[in-house]
Amino acid sequence: MRITKVETIVVNMPMVIEGSVLPQQGGRPRTSMDTLLVRVDTDGGVTGWGEGFGHRIFPATKAALDTLIGPMCVGRDPSAIAALMDELQRNLTGVGRNGPAMYALSAIDIALWDIAGKLAGLPLYRLLGGSSRKTLPAYASLLRYREPGAVTHYVERALKRGYRHIKLHEITVEPIRAAREAAGPDIPIMVDCNCAWSVGEAIGMAHRLMPFNLKWLEEPVWPPEDHVGLARVQAQGGIPTAAGENAMLPEFKGMLEAGAITYAQPSVTKVGGVTQMRRVMALADAFGITVVPHSAYFGPGLIASIHCIAALSGGNLVERYDADFAVNPMHDAILPDKNGCLALPQGPGLGVDPDPAVIEKLRVG
Repeated sequence: MRITKVETIVVNMPMVIEGSVLPQQGGRPRTSMDTLLVRVDTDGGVTGWGEGFGHRIFPATKAALDTLIGPMCVGRDPSAIAALMDELQRNLTGVGRNGPAMYALSAIDIALWDIAGKLAGLPLYRLLGGSSRKTLPAYASLLRYREPGAVTHYVERALKRGYRHIKLHEITVEPIRAAREAAGPDIPIMVDCNCAWSVGEAIGMAHRLMPFNLKWLEEPVWPPEDHVGLARVQAQGGIPTAAGENAMLPEFKGMLEAGAITYAQPSVTKVGGVTQMRRVMALADAFGITVVPHSAYFGPGLIASIHCIAALSGGNLVERYDADFAVNPMHDAILPDKNGCLALPQGPGLGVDPDPAVIEKLRVG
């Protein structure tokens, strides 16, 4: 069997937004989400679906796939995943070990694992050694609102939807205080800072946030590569740290050796797909560190994350970005149930393909 075609598809999903406070990204209102889908066809009639990290960077990732990486895959054996991924990484050394090229490889890798599961007639989590669980608990990963009143509203909404863990993307005290007051003392709350502070600022903020009993403080330090600084925040700030959505395998090794994190957060659409995700998970396990992957997306990448988490010996939480859409290509597969859990697809491969009719409705590239 050989790969015959690699196709990139961009869909834009308008968000259903409640109230007058719009979520923010990069200082701008955020009213829709972009998803970069990748379809890999074979001469055996089996198609795999992947996802490269989208959001604001999708044009660069798409260009890397269309002009360089996709053509390199045509004619190759889709079942030789590890060998192909290793060769591609080596061939792409000169264009960088992180960023759009790796996001593109991640999409290809996810699609190849989808094909592998379909050929084996098994869901991906079974190929990875997962258990027989049918659902996984998710946490509500709220968008950044900045306004305490809006944060209160969305925390209360998340609790009504059955979530029992909530993550904020706030970087000031008052919205975080509002979240804790709305959630009560027993609901775990995490705070993702998106690399907002220097080491000293992060330690100071950690001290200010101590009364709110946070489960973790995520990516508090700029730049994210400052593993020694992140370790200082964890040691001196008094709150467990989490990081890794922007890290590759060697960087995880550096973080773990520095004692920088309590929670490792590889992103399957950035780190190199399922193949690299498995390696990060094994490395973290060797250091006794809990893996809670980053999965702030809504396509095959989220589904692949669910399968990878299910393959962990104890499972773990799934990050579910708290955005609603009138329609999405994955339909109910990305929607939590009334208990705040996501279903583990039981079909072969990823277990669910994007809906072609919805793709055509939402396609922008």
